[in-house]
Amino acid sequence: MEGRSKSAIVVGVILIALGVFFLVTRFAPGFFGTFSWPYIIIGVGIVFLVVALATWTPGLVVPACVIGGIGGILYWQNQTGAWDTWSYAWALIPAFSGVGVFLNETMEGRPIKGIVDGGWPVLIGLLLFFLFGSFFGRLPWLGPWWAIVLIVIGVLVLLRPLVRRGRSQKQ
Repeated sequence: MEGRSKSAIVVGVILIALGVFFLVTRFAPGFFGTFSWPYIIIGVGIVFLVVALATWTPGLVVPACVIGGIGGILYWQNQTGAWDTWSYAWALIPAFSGVGVFLNETMEGRPIKGIVDGGWPVLIGLLLFFLFGSFFGRLPWLGPWWAIVLIVIGVLVLLRPLVRRGRSQKQ
């Protein structure tokens, strides 16, 4: 199947799924129980994932993870009213993309490459999440140790190019 045909199928499926979803929520409001607007964002991420698996388009897995992850954060914030957590929750976005990279590489038949290439964004995203969460006071159990997390992130950023350069020289 040509790339244009696959793209048309993907876009068509997404538009149809969104249309059906909005029709159902409009004409049968109780159908999904207590509907919350972040479900829309989570649903778009799920649609991307389903389309990626149905058409075997691994590249769609990364945006699926990012969109679904952001939807999950917004859902939690909407349920708890803790909107101020966005001051550090944004740091999870690289981690979501890292999960997507892992799934993408696994679908391509390269799970070890997925662990390496996807692991870095996950690690850095989680470290940033804990760093900013501690700094802005919502994760007090990290306490004054956020400075050490900042140092670890700096060391990782410095070491990453050296590790890649060392691997390329060996080949």
